[in-house]
Amino acid sequence: MSGVSMSKVDGDAVPAAEGLVVLSDVNKHFGALHVLQDIDLTIARGEVVVVIGPSGSGKSTLCRTINRLESIDSGSITIDGKPLPSEGKELARLRSDVGMVFQSFNLFAHKTVLENVVLGQVKVRKKDKDEAEQRARELLDRVGVGSQCDKYPAQLSGGQQQRVAIARALAMEPKVILFDEPTSALDPEMINEVLEVMQQLARDGMTMVVVTHEMGFARSAANRVVFMADGRIVEEATPDEFFSNPRSDRAKDFLSKILHH
Repeated sequence: MSGVSMSKVDGDAVPAAEGLVVLSDVNKHFGALHVLQDIDLTIARGEVVVVIGPSGSGKSTLCRTINRLESIDSGSITIDGKPLPSEGKELARLRSDVGMVFQSFNLFAHKTVLENVVLGQVKVRKKDKDEAEQRARELLDRVGVGSQCDKYPAQLSGGQQQRVAIARALAMEPKVILFDEPTSALDPEMINEVLEVMQQLARDGMTMVVVTHEMGFARSAANRVVFMADGRIVEEATPDEFFSNPRSDRAKDFLSKILHH
């Protein structure tokens, strides 16, 4: 298994590996709701971890805590050995190291596709504008929307917008990219074009944390599947192990509903 976890699953210790992203005893509440409960998870450099589970299990919250879009109540999160900063310039710098691709694209509607991908490079990475434009064009070509540079987001399909969002994340040269249900807002025929780009990123060695309902992607691209329910990590395993022989009743029940409906 590529990149092994140090997380504790049902009391079992899992062998350690170099951790690029390390969550240790993380807890998060929304009011009385305990949405993340004692989360221990280590993601190794170059590893693709797919987080799955029923709605309301804490998957997206987990993803959003890694770049501090959501704060945590207790525990710790480190990126490349450094704890998450709470605010200010250090937090902005962290967010440039931790790319994020959202369900709803989050592109700037009043800027062209090219401008969307250039902006962060110039503002945060302090790149020269010409250099940033060249890099943006290369990345837009890489994700298959190079011909759309001068259009505005509203002129693109959902699948094209999401591929622009991926290019924008890549432009910051992040250490890890978080994907929070990146295909759930897309029409079915557009899902594959986005998943293909993500598959290629996985093959290229990008460290990725992917919250998704796309089990085919989990099977083919993940090094590890993390299954969550009720705010906890219930089990984690390689895709082959998880899909062919889930250990927990909760995971068996979940898979029976989504794989045989």
